[in-house]
Amino acid sequence: MKPTINPDTCIASANCSRTAPRVFANLEENDGFVSIIDENPPESEWPAVRAAEEQCPSGTIHIEKDAGAAAGG
Repeated sequence: MKPTINPDTCIASANCSRTAPRVFANLEENDGFVSIIDENPPESEWPAVRAAEEQCPSGTIHIEKDAGAAAGG
């Protein structure tokens, strides 16, 4: 799986960087909008990434499943 963002919909709420700080950052030089700092997070980070996706008020964060992933993975 891979976290992705749509920068056009980000409202800079910073929920993602508080929920999954090893994966997402809200950078001051980007006016506080989200960026991905780890495009391939370890499995241990996936619960936080999923929570960040669920808590994003603007629907900016998405999780792409690997094309070759097994069903249910």
